[in-house]
Amino acid sequence: MKDELSIGRVAEMVRMNVPTIRYYEEIGLVPTPPRTEQNRRVYKEADVRRLKFIRHAKELGFDLDSIRQLLALAGLPEEPCEEADQIARAHLADVEHKIARLTALRKELRAMVESSDHGRIRECRVIEVLSRFGNQ
Repeated sequence: MKDELSIGRVAEMVRMNVPTIRYYEEIGLVPTPPRTEQNRRVYKEADVRRLKFIRHAKELGFDLDSIRQLLALAGLPEEPCEEADQIARAHLADVEHKIARLTALRKELRAMVESSDHGRIRECRVIEVLSRFGNQ
């Protein structure tokens, strides 16, 4: 059939590697596809759409459990969107928390680097700040 795709072709189409697709099958994010008489996996266009969904969700930083929940919700098109919104809001809060931590980290690193005069280690601001922090 023309709509049957090999795992290699699917990997190209969704920009994933073959072991990743196999892993997603193993953990149940993607249904195990039927096999040919030669024992090769045979994928359909729906599998490609599902894998693209997973890839995009991963690119946005969703964890596998959240992706599993979102996939389940995607299969219920008439249900309210509240649960999907909650998953996305929780992820957004986590991202905002990480950004705040990274912003503080950048500020601290800039202060360390900008106050360094590139002298000897005994006068090194980077070593001094890190040593002082470790003793708190």
